[in-house]
Formats: sequence, structure tokens, C-alpha cells
Amino acid sequence: MTFPVLAALRRPSLWLLCLFASVGVHAQPVPVSEPLHDFDAYVESVRQAFDVPGIAVAVVKDGEVVLARGYGERELGKATRVDEHTMFAIASNTKAFTAASLSMLADEGKLKLEDRVIDHLPWFRMADPYVTHEMRIRDLLVHRSGLGLGAGDLLFWPATTYSNREVAERLRDVPLTGGFRERYAYDNILYGVAQLVIEQASGQSYEQFLRTRILQPLGMRETRYNSDALKPGDNVATGHAKADFTDLQPAPRMTWANVAGAGGLYSSVSDMARWMNAQLAGGAYRDAHGREQRLFSPERQKAMWSLVTPMPIAEPKVEALKAARPDFLGYGEGWMVSDFRGRKLVWHTGGWPGMVSRVTLVPEQKLGIVVLTNQETGAAFNAVTMKVLDAYLAGTGTDWLAAYRAQVAQSRDDADEHWRKLQEARDADSRPSLPLDRYAGTLRDPWYGDVVVAKEGDGLVLRFSRTPELVGDLRHWQHDTFVVRWRKRWLNADAFITYALKPDGSLREARMEAISPLTDFSFDFHDLRLAPVEP
Repeated sequence: MTFPVLAALRRPSLWLLCLFASVGVHAQPVPVSEPLHDFDAYVESVRQAFDVPGIAVAVVKDGEVVLARGYGERELGKATRVDEHTMFAIASNTKAFTAASLSMLADEGKLKLEDRVIDHLPWFRMADPYVTHEMRIRDLLVHRSGLGLGAGDLLFWPATTYSNREVAERLRDVPLTGGFRERYAYDNILYGVAQLVIEQASGQSYEQFLRTRILQPLGMRETRYNSDALKPGDNVATGHAKADFTDLQPAPRMTWANVAGAGGLYSSVSDMARWMNAQLAGGAYRDAHGREQRLFSPERQKAMWSLVTPMPIAEPKVEALKAARPDFLGYGEGWMVSDFRGRKLVWHTGGWPGMVSRVTLVPEQKLGIVVLTNQETGAAFNAVTMKVLDAYLAGTGTDWLAAYRAQVAQSRDDADEHWRKLQEARDADSRPSLPLDRYAGTLRDPWYGDVVVAKEGDGLVLRFSRTPELVGDLRHWQHDTFVVRWRKRWLNADAFITYALKPDGSLREARMEAISPLTDFSFDFHDLRLAPVEP
């Protein structure tokens, strides 16, 4: 049995996020500013280097939009061009909207960020009673709860049939792997809880709050709550993934209807330029009559951009990327904060099946950059972002395209080495301890629910009961370990499942883990504790 070489990242690891057929440019009304005189050719070279069908970019400076452009195709092989109005999934860049919503409610006295979550959601529970009691609203935003990286994401990633309330209620059984406020570990699920706090405090659905309090006031008419809200005729990009990490193909559109506060929004760079200018203006904007209005107070703006949770800073393996290594790095409220060339950066990235993005603000320079892409490689949005930063911050001429190419090659080599070691350690001549039909049955995890293994034909098929996309064929690896090969190859998330037996030969439990270190961290198979359900 052979497996594909792993060569790409869906959502890069934290440090990689910090690091990381030609189609003509669609004509735009916004002229290219002087610092970006060679920018179009550069973006085209990035697109081709990293196999990205389409990229959209907007740059704002001193309250003005100095560039808003699209490059390439909305969908591979089709004659639909990306422009500044093309909508992409912005994924975790939604988190800043969630943080802003809470700040607006705090300004109105409807909540405080220091409030206990249970004061607003009395039913809320974490796995530890102390954490339940002490969890504050701010803790929902800053990734220091004690949950592991991406813990609980399988409750909504890929799309599940759970409601937002059901996802939040299942938190009580999601294991905590660290101490409360002890260390940084990125999560999505608590932003779903933050969404529920917004709804409770405002008396509106989160979709209504966003639409009436942020999107309409800013004139963001090209922003949708999630993919379910896309309208016929919308100028929207199709995501693309390299199935088996090699074959670029369109990825099915997915929705986060149940945890939209963590990553549901679709938007265009034209709309995101409005959002960046409001952010850089400290929450201020001008309404349709030219009157100055405000989304949130300067005090709340300062808090959102203040470092709360320190993040580790690794040394990059690629020499050229050492120029991007920050002196400080941490998470605020819905934003990452770091530095580059002596200036503070406020930024975030987003990852989605087939789409990744980055928003970067340089408050001191009143500079904002948004890069939206319809392929799963952070190298592209990073190479474009760093080019713009260099243009405005008197960069030293680092060849960012070459640097990120080298980073991708290094990631490929590391993945190949990981796979080589797995193959060397495998006992390929071993056999399962039991006949195949003895591994069939329902397995239940306390927080996810049921995973069903069934004998079909000559083999076994595994299905996650609440996740339609997670259907995979089991292939024997060694002893009582099987590989789950997902039928949706664009997932790039094949996993091991290992059974443990009781002394009488019956099944005690099963554990899962992703095969590749490059598999998206939201496939948190390793947090599952699957026990057989007695008939």
C-alpha cells in the first residue's frame, strides 16, 4: 500500500503563518500607487509559483484605498475573473468581527469583558468546574482556556449537523490538556460560545447583529454571513485543494452555520478595505451623509490590539525568512500582534477548505493589507503581504517569493521524512488480531458522539455520524492499526485508527490520529476516546 507525498498546508502552523495557467489582471478603477509600481507582475508570479487560481488584494493607506485588484480565475479553467468585488471565505478573519461585536456591547454597558461566561450563559460548562466558574468573556477570545490546539473542531469541521448551542454544550466533555490561562493554544469552539453571548446580550441573532451594527453602517454590501447566505448571481470564488496533496481541483463549498463566530464570513477585498480603514481609524467611520460615527470606543480598540496571551517564537529553518522573525508575538482579542521592522503589526489569517487569507494592519503607518486566495497555501498570502510591507516600510529587498518557495520545499521534505520513518517502523507482514467483522460496530466518544464502522463487501468503512463528509475506507496498516482513507480526497486528512483489546479478545477502545503533520489541526482525531457501544 502506498500513500501520497504530503506537500502542502491547509492552515499553516503558528510560525508558518508568520512566515509564510496565467490569467491577465482584471482592470480596476484604483490606480497602483508608486510604492507598488511592479506589484501586478509580482502577484502573477506568486499565483503561478504556488498554483493559486485566483488572488484578490486591497491596500489602504491614510484612510484611502490605494489598490484593490483581482488576479486570475474564480474557478480553475473557467473564464470568470477575480476582481476587487469577488467574495472569498475569510474564515478566521471573522474572529475580529466577533471581538468587535463584544466590544460594542461592552461600550453600551450590556456586558463587560471581565464578566463570567456563566453570568450570561448559565448552562455553560467546561470539563473542569473551576474553569467553568472562572471563565470570563475575554477568555473566549484569547486562546488560553486549557483546551488543546483545535480541540472540539470536529464538532463543526467539516460541516456537521450539530447546532451552535449543541456544539457549545458538548464542550463539557472536550478534554482540557493544559492549565487554565497557562499557555497559548488556538481554538475555534470558544468563539462559537462568544457568538452565543453576543446573541444573549443584544437580543439579536449574530447574523442580525453583524448586518445591522457593522456591515450596513460600513457599507459592506459584498459580505455574507456564511456560504448559506450567498445569493444567486453573487460574484464568489470557488475554493481549490490539492487532493492527495498533488491534484489541484475545486473543493466543495462548506458552511460553518453552527460556529459562524469563529469563521463564517465571506467578503471581498473592496469590503475588507472598509473594515481595515474603520479599524485603523480606531473604530470611526463616516456614514452615508458624511457624518462621523463610531463602531466602538478607542479604549476598546486599544484592548483588542493589546497582547494578552504570549505565543512562542520559533527560529525559521529557511535563512531568508529570518527577516520576518518577530521580537514579540501574541494574541489579543480576535487579533494577533507582533512586530516587523520596528513597527507593531496587528493581523490574522484564515483557513477554509480551498481558501486561505490574511489581514495585516500597521497602525503607526495607517496601513492595511488584505489578501484573499482560493487555494490552500499560506505561502501565497504571506509572499504578497510581505511585498507590500517592504514597499511601505523601506524593506531591504528580501526575495519573499523565493523565501516562501524554500519554506514550502522544506515542509515537503519534512513530511516526506515523517512518512519514511512511519514506513520503516511498520510491520507490513503482521495481521489483524481479529476477523474484520469483529472490528465493526458503533464507537462512541463523549464529546463528538458516534462513529460507525461497518463491514461492506470485503472491507470496513468508517462514518462519522454527524459529519457527512467523513466517510473513509479502512486499510490494514499493522497489527490492530488501520488507515482511514477518506473518500473525499480533497480533505487531505487520512488518519490511523488503532484498536485496543480486552483480555477476552473483545474491543476495549479505539484511538485515532492524523497521519501527516501537515493535516489541518481542526481534524482533532487525537482528542477522541472511542469506546464500543454494546448492542
